[in-house]
Amino acid sequence: MVNLLTEHLDIWTAAQTPKSKGGRGRGKKSNQSPHGIKKLRELILELAVRGKLVPQDPNDEPASVLLEKIAQEKARLIKEGKIKKQKKLPEISEDEKPFELPMGWEWTRLGDVTNYGISEKAESDEVDEDTWVLELEDVEKETSKLLQKVKFADRQFRSSKNRFCAKDVIYGKLRPYLDKVIVADERGVCTTEMIPLRGYCSIRPQYLRLVMKSPCFIRYANESTHGMNLPRMGTEKARLALFPIVSEAEQQRVVAKVDEMMILCDQLEQQQTDSNATHQALLETLLTTLTNATDQEEFVKAWQRIANNFDILFTTEQSIDQLKQTILQLAVMGKLVPQNPTDEPASVLLEKIAKEKDRLVKEGKIKKQKPLSEIDEDAQSFDLPRGWELKGLSGLLALVTDGDHQAPPKSDRGVPFLVIGNLNTGKLIFDDCKYVPEDYYQSLDWARKPVESDLLYTVTGSYGIPILIDSSKCFCVQRHVAIFKSTISTPRKYLLLVLGSKYAFDYATKIATGIAQKTVPLTGLRKMPVPVPPFAEQLRIVAKVDELMIFCDILKARVNDIQTTRIQLAGAIVKQAVGK
Repeated sequence: MVNLLTEHLDIWTAAQTPKSKGGRGRGKKSNQSPHGIKKLRELILELAVRGKLVPQDPNDEPASVLLEKIAQEKARLIKEGKIKKQKKLPEISEDEKPFELPMGWEWTRLGDVTNYGISEKAESDEVDEDTWVLELEDVEKETSKLLQKVKFADRQFRSSKNRFCAKDVIYGKLRPYLDKVIVADERGVCTTEMIPLRGYCSIRPQYLRLVMKSPCFIRYANESTHGMNLPRMGTEKARLALFPIVSEAEQQRVVAKVDEMMILCDQLEQQQTDSNATHQALLETLLTTLTNATDQEEFVKAWQRIANNFDILFTTEQSIDQLKQTILQLAVMGKLVPQNPTDEPASVLLEKIAKEKDRLVKEGKIKKQKPLSEIDEDAQSFDLPRGWELKGLSGLLALVTDGDHQAPPKSDRGVPFLVIGNLNTGKLIFDDCKYVPEDYYQSLDWARKPVESDLLYTVTGSYGIPILIDSSKCFCVQRHVAIFKSTISTPRKYLLLVLGSKYAFDYATKIATGIAQKTVPLTGLRKMPVPVPPFAEQLRIVAKVDELMIFCDILKARVNDIQTTRIQLAGAIVKQAVGK
């Protein structure tokens, strides 16, 4: 069985899944989670409690002998007044057994072979400053690694705690932390959401721990919780949990083999982390070399290096997203499509926009805007091609404003009121949105009524997400969303790709204020320097970006299919190993 696991190490390490994405930030660390190795750890524990991880020794005494010894020890402790006689637990039916155990093993119940639910309380005036005070947060989820050890001097408490001794197993009974199980290396006290327990007679603490960490026990625990706000497994349910018991000699062999295999998993995970880091560093270096190329010859060489290594560079969703960002960066730098010297310069387009804004001023839709301070061209990290202009964002729009600053009246129906949660995919999502009354919407200024072909831009929390409005539906937005009112000549699609680029996101990050929740101020946003190409070149850029983004999406779908296959292969090995 161990050979079955180790023969497929390439599958375990190759099966990775993307970590959940938090917000709009573009971190440089690998975004891959070791799914295969996690499944390997679970399988090792599953095989251990099924008696399939190590061979049985026919010379070992059967588990029935150990159960008799435990019964005798409990009887003695009751007679000595050290424990109370507890209600007899029901016999285990054949239907209740989740799988068949090897000869010499026995199914019993956790409450029959441990003191689960029997714990001594401790008050704050009964402990000294050097007492270990354990909380759920101190134990890492999934791995059960002890993250920190805090003494009473640094974590004083008022409510009662549970006492524990060295070698006690401590189990977190609160969901979703039902896989937090450690063996204490010294005495201490813990939150009452953690239960100290120990096995009677010759049940080794490390064996007890691995059983409670096994997938079958965790499944039972999750199915046995009660309560809505803080679901937890009750004492009676825990005592009824099935427990595979075996001789002390085999417990020792099982624990030793699990420890050995977990060290192998640690090594595989570290190799995977190092490999991901190397891959990420290579990817960043080659993409940066591409965007930093100073002439056509250097650009061609940089692209050739990427092309030669394409199959090994773009193997994850994260790497393809970085390719997309590089495409946008090349677009705003004027390196994505060739320039045509016969194109009208960008200054012609900017003059048209300026005239249209003058007309809107005369119509009373917008006020005459104060001239922005000159853009610091020295801050520009790249040279613009001939015919391009560097213009403040507001110079390309009729107006840069945001949603109403007053809390809107609520309504069960009416006009949709969109918040950042309805926009953070880069699309308008009207599902599960809030509403405001029709009369409130009608009372809003023209500037605060986004219409089709205007743009939106999130400015608080998950800031930096641009949306081109492609719906004629009436709606309004919260104040945390900027509204970019367009003129007839505003280059909306080109502006959308600029605002979605790392170039714009880095600028927004630079001017963002706040600590807990960053906000991009409109005053700074209006000054964002936008590289503006000639109108004809804008059309070529947008067309090329659309073409390349479709290619990236196809590539991402292919990568996901490959990763799904790897995960399915890992799952197939699990089924083969456990006999399902």
